[in-house]
Amino acid sequence: MRERVAARARRFALDTKPAQTRAVSPATLLNKTTKGENVNVVTLIGNLASDVDLRELGEERKVASFLLAVDRPGPDKKADFVRVSAWNRQAEVCSRFLSKGKRVGVDGRLRSSSWEDAEGKRRSAVEVVANSVQFLSPPDGAAGDADLPFEAAAA
Repeated sequence: MRERVAARARRFALDTKPAQTRAVSPATLLNKTTKGENVNVVTLIGNLASDVDLRELGEERKVASFLLAVDRPGPDKKADFVRVSAWNRQAEVCSRFLSKGKRVGVDGRLRSSSWEDAEGKRRSAVEVVANSVQFLSPPDGAAGDADLPFEAAAA
């Protein structure tokens, strides 16, 4: 069975479109995993549930973090809240143009961390480290020619 699925997956080849516009099929991901590689890819579309928090970490290192609300499919109409972090130039662009309620698309990878809090309890968290952030909401204000970069910010 697995050989049949792997053979079917090999028929799908990655195209040469940029990553922002390429849709990766599950069969393509399966093809990658059959070569012994692990895949850590996340694509989310949602609304910012918090304002962007920009922090500087030494010389020329910046990180922006925000909470993304992603709707769950189904009749319950609930949302999942995911912590997202963007780095350096992408962090600057996100902090400049994004605010609570804006709609964005995020491509990235999962990163998990664990630590001990002040009370000695073991804590853990999972976040998405953004490779690209696409701004899906129209720019604020009436000006249609705002200097909002709709292409992905440089990582």
